[in-house]
Amino acid sequence: MMLSEVSSYADAALPVAQFRTHLRLGSGFGEDGLQDDLLLGFLRAAVAAIEARTGKVLIARGFSLRVEEWLDGMAEPFPVAPVTAVSAVVLVDAEGGEVVLEAGAYRLEPDAQVPLLRSVGVLLPTIPTDGYARIGFTAGMAVDWGGLPADLGQAVLLLAAHYYEYRDETSLAVGCMPFGVTSLIERYRRMRLGLGAVR
Repeated sequence: MMLSEVSSYADAALPVAQFRTHLRLGSGFGEDGLQDDLLLGFLRAAVAAIEARTGKVLIARGFSLRVEEWLDGMAEPFPVAPVTAVSAVVLVDAEGGEVVLEAGAYRLEPDAQVPLLRSVGVLLPTIPTDGYARIGFTAGMAVDWGGLPADLGQAVLLLAAHYYEYRDETSLAVGCMPFGVTSLIERYRRMRLGLGAVR
């Protein structure tokens, strides 16, 4: 399985002005936007880190999932949530030939933890030998910053501020995340209920 991002969100979706206020940076000196590129970088890094830790996509965008073999013949779990739409399911054979499945052959089963691509019939179509299925879909909790739950928005600001504050630090542990951030995102983390329960 391989997940690829096929579209991104615009810089305008991120709260640069709010982040500047959060950091208590000076304003009104004619240089208000001087650090905006730096601040955007830290915000994007914080969003990416929280998405990786929770398995949730914060700001909506398009993805492509490549699957060589269905985990379950009746349903295939998506590796991220929430999935809001499936745009296409394409079967690709070993020679690169493609067959686009009719939309009526599958459906999206939404779920906060593990959304599924589910067969409308008995089984999902067979993936060709040495081929794969390519699933195009859109995932995200909100289309812009204002639609995010308040606790996740605060977690992004706290983590981005942590990155800003310690941007020259090289001795922090790998994967270090401040306690405040960890506690804010804990309820969004994907639950694992048993071996193989979630891919």
